[in-house]
Amino acid sequence: MADDQPSWTFLTNHGHVLLAVATDPDSRVADIAARVGISTRATLGILADLEDAGYVVRSRRGRRTHYEVQRHRPFRHPSAAHRDVDDLLAVFTDR
Repeated sequence: MADDQPSWTFLTNHGHVLLAVATDPDSRVADIAARVGISTRATLGILADLEDAGYVVRSRRGRRTHYEVQRHRPFRHPSAAHRDVDDLLAVFTDR
């Protein structure tokens, strides 16, 4: 990392991908990857994780993929399981 870049962040790449999808549900994988700053392959893996866990539902709209965030799913960590993903989205997105 460059000297002006922090060595860690509060949100994981999974959190950043979820926020990117919530902000633009019709984003291409390459656009999500660029926004988060990770590879397309890593983005595909994270999207698969989020879909497998029920946080994102993927559907086709013509030739494009549309993502829908399941906003009322609880956080996975036991200390935050009483909160919904919607709480995170409320902080970081314009709803």
